[in-house]
Amino acid sequence: MKRISWPTRITELPDRGGKLPDPAAQMRRIVLDETGRVLSSIEFARQLERWRDDGVREARFMIGAADGFGDAERDGADLLLSFGRATWPHMMARAMLAEQLFRATSILANHPYHREG
Repeated sequence: MKRISWPTRITELPDRGGKLPDPAAQMRRIVLDETGRVLSSIEFARQLERWRDDGVREARFMIGAADGFGDAERDGADLLLSFGRATWPHMMARAMLAEQLFRATSILANHPYHREG
């Protein structure tokens, strides 16, 4: 996360209970879910770029607890995102998300991307 040039903040809640931060204006909620869309790094970067260009100020990524998310959380998401159909441990999903955010910021800054083309 320290390599990401965009402002970032991590909020971790307990498995049960806890309170989500209040919704921000111009926010998108992305729920990591095994039933979500599988995006390439470039597709992910382009989605963030579209939101940014449309005036979105915050993208809030939600990683579920052991039981995942319920229908209400999935239905309220702007994007259901999947890192594949396998189930990943929370800390692995967090690391994979951090890596994809770093790659997205690099792609959008026009840094050479070794998998492109």
